[in-house]
Amino acid sequence: MTKVEQIEKEVRQLSEKELASFRAWFSDFDAARWETQLKSDAEAGRLDSLAEAALADHAAGRSREL
Repeated sequence: MTKVEQIEKEVRQLSEKELASFRAWFSDFDAARWETQLKSDAEAGRLDSLAEAALADHAAGRSREL
């Protein structure tokens, strides 16, 4: 059994209250990991081409107010 399979098995056995608590914790954990990765990517310039493309689209009139 892989580690992921073991975790899946444990999660299936949680009570509703435990599952809600786990879900909240995992959501916060996942968001923090994503934020760290996004910050790292931005600092390394890996998002520059996306920003440039968005600005070019806007300048060409291919954007709209939200």
